[in-house]
Amino acid sequence: MRHHIATVGRIDELASFDEIIDVRSPAEFAEDHIPGSVNCPVLDDQQRVEVGTLYKQVSPFEARKVGAAHVSENIAGHLRARFVDRPKGWRPLVVCWRGGQRSGSLTHVLRRIGWDAQQLEGGYKTYRRLVIDLLSELPGKLRFKVICGATGSGKSRILQALGRLGEQVLDLEELACHKGSVLGVLRDRPQPSQKMFESELLTALLALDPARLVYVEAESRKIGSLQLPTALIENVRAGACVHVCASFAARVDFLLRDYDYFLSTPEWLYSRLQPLQHLQSCETLLRWREHINEGHWRELVGELLALHYDPLYKRSQQQNYVGFGAPTTLTTDDLTAAGVEDLAHRICGR
Repeated sequence: MRHHIATVGRIDELASFDEIIDVRSPAEFAEDHIPGSVNCPVLDDQQRVEVGTLYKQVSPFEARKVGAAHVSENIAGHLRARFVDRPKGWRPLVVCWRGGQRSGSLTHVLRRIGWDAQQLEGGYKTYRRLVIDLLSELPGKLRFKVICGATGSGKSRILQALGRLGEQVLDLEELACHKGSVLGVLRDRPQPSQKMFESELLTALLALDPARLVYVEAESRKIGSLQLPTALIENVRAGACVHVCASFAARVDFLLRDYDYFLSTPEWLYSRLQPLQHLQSCETLLRWREHINEGHWRELVGELLALHYDPLYKRSQQQNYVGFGAPTTLTTDDLTAAGVEDLAHRICGR
C-alpha cells in the first residue's frame, strides 16, 4: 500500500486527521460532503465542465494539458490563501470523488512541502458507503419516544424545550430545513440535498447515547422533498408515543404565531396551497383565496385544520405508529412559550 493512501473503514477514523480537504468542485461539495471538511477545489465548476468536454470531444491528452494548468493555478491559490500558516506537523486528509487524480495532485504538492498529507482511498464514494451502512444500523440501537399531536400542537417547540431541559432529542425538521407540511417551506432556508441531509442526520445520530431515551417528533416518511432512511422511520414508528391533545383554539393561535411569516406574502401563501387542489373542492380553494386576500387569517387556519390537516393526521397516526394505540396523553389549552415549557416538563417527568 502506498504510504500516502489512507484506508478508512469507520467514520470515527476521520477524526484522526487535523483537517479534511475536499478538492471537488463547489457544486459537488454543495450536494454533499464530509461534515466539517473544507472545500478547496482544484477545478471549479466551469473548469470541470471544460476539461470533461475536451476529454470526450478532443482527446484525454488535450484534456490533461488544460486540466493540469487549472489544477496548478488553483493549488497555488489555496497554498497562499489557506495553508500558508499550517505547522510542520499538520496532517490533512485530501478527498475527491473516487480518490483519483484530483486529490492525488494536491496530496503530492502538500507532501513535497513536508506535510504528512494523506489521500482518502476511494474518495467521497468510500465515505458515502459508510454513511449508507451506518444509517441502516444505528437507528435500531436507539430507544425513541415519539411526540405525536395534530398539526399546530407545538410538537417541534416541545422537542426544543426538551432539549433545553437536557434531554436527548433528534430534530428531523431542523435537519431537513422544513416544517413537514404543505406549508412547511422555510423561505430563507432551502432544503439540503438528500445526500447532505443524510450526512447531517448521521452526525446527529452518532452524537446520541444509546443508553438514554431519544425524543423525536412523529413524521411521515418524507419531510418536504427529503426521504427519511427506512431503518430510522421504522424504529421511530415502533417507539412509545406521547400524544399532545391541544384544544382547537390553542392550535389556531399557535399556528398564527408560528407561521406569521406567511401573512406578509399573500400570493406566495396561496401558491403553497395549490398542491391541495386535487384534495379540496374548487369552492374551498376559492374561499381560501378570499380569506388570504381579505386577511381573514383565523378563518383560513381553522378551515385548513378542520378540512385538511386533522383528517390527514388521524389516518396517518393510527396506521403508522405502533405506540399510538395506547399513548400517554397530555391535554392542554395553552401553547404559548410558557405552556410549551410546561408540556416538556410533564413529558420528561421533571
